[in-house]
Amino acid sequence: MRRSRLTGFMTSLLLATGLSLTGAATAQASSTAVSGGYVALGDSYSSGVGSGSYIGSSGSCDRSTKAYPYLWNAAHSPSSFAFNACSGAKTGDVLANQLGSLNSSTGLVSITIGGNDAGFADVMTTCVISSNSTCLAKINSAKAYVDSTLPGKLDTVYDAISAKAPSARVVVIGYPRFYKLGQSCLGLSETKRSAINDAADHLNSAVQKRALDHDFVFGDVRTTFSGHEICSSSSWLHSVNWLDIGESYHPTASGQSGGYLPVLTNAA
Repeated sequence: MRRSRLTGFMTSLLLATGLSLTGAATAQASSTAVSGGYVALGDSYSSGVGSGSYIGSSGSCDRSTKAYPYLWNAAHSPSSFAFNACSGAKTGDVLANQLGSLNSSTGLVSITIGGNDAGFADVMTTCVISSNSTCLAKINSAKAYVDSTLPGKLDTVYDAISAKAPSARVVVIGYPRFYKLGQSCLGLSETKRSAINDAADHLNSAVQKRALDHDFVFGDVRTTFSGHEICSSSSWLHSVNWLDIGESYHPTASGQSGGYLPVLTNAA
């Protein structure tokens, strides 16, 4: 889900879509205050693609001052803050490039990861340009990957986080559903929208199970995004954004502050 890669792919098709999908389960409130440093890991949903106000030094990672990790840090002033999330990240990218800030003093880690591994950019592209049956076949293929391969990749990431930051509270945050169903809305058919939402739940169920099995907290953003999906009257998610294709299907600034931030705050 790197914006440059996705932008080139979508431009060549004369269509637009973006990144991962969306989720299930509930955030668990912490009874203990976070001490130590905060490290934010993950993909573009953590870096803040779609919310604007990108930090120039972050380059193609597109980290935003309106992303939920940046907002949480500003509100809580932990002893240190490392904003390592990066647009386009897969589990292997987290392992290779994002764990260097973790140590025994790290008190809080947040992460969204897994959507890029499951190939939901390709899912969205297929569903935009193809028939219902082709869209559903692509979704079923992605769900099969989530069942067969993604759990092991998540385990490897979660094990590495625990090894490097053994005292940290780790909050694994899911993805919002894209669509409010049953609405009159231009774009994809209701069949496609429903199947995409189901795939989001499927992904998040897998992410949640692996997180809980590692004694991590799982944060569900479906509740906070409820009523703010695409096709709602107050969407916190970009649909196709012709002015910036890479922002398509990512949370807006309101989605970061109203959808993601409260979940991390309650779980930290």
